Amino acid sequence: MSTQPRHIVIAGAGQAGGRAAEALRARGFQGAITMLGEEPHPPYERPQLSKEMLAAADKPVAYIKQAGGWSDLNVRLETGAPVTDCDADRRTVATSDGRVFAFDRLLVATGTRPRRLTQIENSGLEVQYLRNVEDALRFRRSIQDKSRIVIVGGGVIGLEAACAAAKHGCHVTVIESEQRLLARAFPSIVSDLVAAKHRSHGVAFRLGATVSGATSDGMRLSDGTEIAADLVLVGIGVEPVATVAERLGLPAAGGIAVDACGRTAAPDVFCAGDAALQWSRCHGRAIRVETWANAQNQAIAVAANMIGEPRDYNDPPWFWTDQYDLNIQVAGDMLDSDHILRGDVASGKFSVIAIRGTDVVGALSVNSAKDMAMLRRVIAACKRPACSDLESSAYDLRAALK
Repeated sequence: MSTQPRHIVIAGAGQAGGRAAEALRARGFQGAITMLGEEPHPPYERPQLSKEMLAAADKPVAYIKQAGGWSDLNVRLETGAPVTDCDADRRTVATSDGRVFAFDRLLVATGTRPRRLTQIENSGLEVQYLRNVEDALRFRRSIQDKSRIVIVGGGVIGLEAACAAAKHGCHVTVIESEQRLLARAFPSIVSDLVAAKHRSHGVAFRLGATVSGATSDGMRLSDGTEIAADLVLVGIGVEPVATVAERLGLPAAGGIAVDACGRTAAPDVFCAGDAALQWSRCHGRAIRVETWANAQNQAIAVAANMIGEPRDYNDPPWFWTDQYDLNIQVAGDMLDSDHILRGDVASGKFSVIAIRGTDVVGALSVNSAKDMAMLRRVIAACKRPACSDLESSAYDLRAALK
């Protein structure tokens, strides 16, 4: 692989694609950059869709750059142009309108799409998803009417939407197939805290239940009960957009496998963002990391590798969510580990630290951002402080980094 390509094509104009394009220019790349996006918008960061944009009725979408900003950076941005084909031999990609773009290096940053709940679609019931700007604006308009809102999926996105709907006076019910909320990321002590906070704002939960179909007035659950609904918001996870990978002959059902530099198995093809299946030391396996931090930081690292500047990316996963007055941050992996409690749960300010053997592999903080700032560094540095130190609120976590 030569050190400097002449033309880089970025398939995907979301946060990962946009941050990669910025990083290429920041590192002095002078060649052509073409960024091809499915949506009609310039790149933006997705967390705002379920956070700031739902919190205020007049909050506009914040773009990484307006369209003119990309021209100023000498990046050709084509919106409304999803990549639908790729020819590895000719080194070209094609968009849905038939245009063909040549590349020396290709970055696949096509992200993910929502898993659909087909058993209630086309039933007369209004079913929405929350993945793009139009989705957020549509849901924001819907909750102004104080409707009966049913949210399928008790994960981060669904619960942030529940917060917004409850604050607008809607009658909100959350349906979650697991026996507790956020079971794939949170320890039970925090799941219970979040559930209690929502219940105090009038949100009802149906745990351990799934949707079996629609009724004339709402939906039917797997236990036979029926729930009335004016609107159903589905948040049951996402799956990678695999079009480009499939055209390249790359397996992509669980994500597009990459090494620490973002390289795929296809020559001169890289992948960044939500679609990338990357090794996580904290988890002990390859995972897709669907977070703001990964979409930004992994993309920046991969951009450097694309122009011959070797840079491994192995940051521990990190994300945050605001549930009413609870700011919750998670780093690494909280599952299959022993937990150390730091602080007082009753105070509403504490951290839970995940230990596997002698390794700190994860941390969760509730209204304790200072703890999390240090714990992220402890996890990344593979430090092994004593458990007795970690559980003491008097212990200065900075000492663990020495």
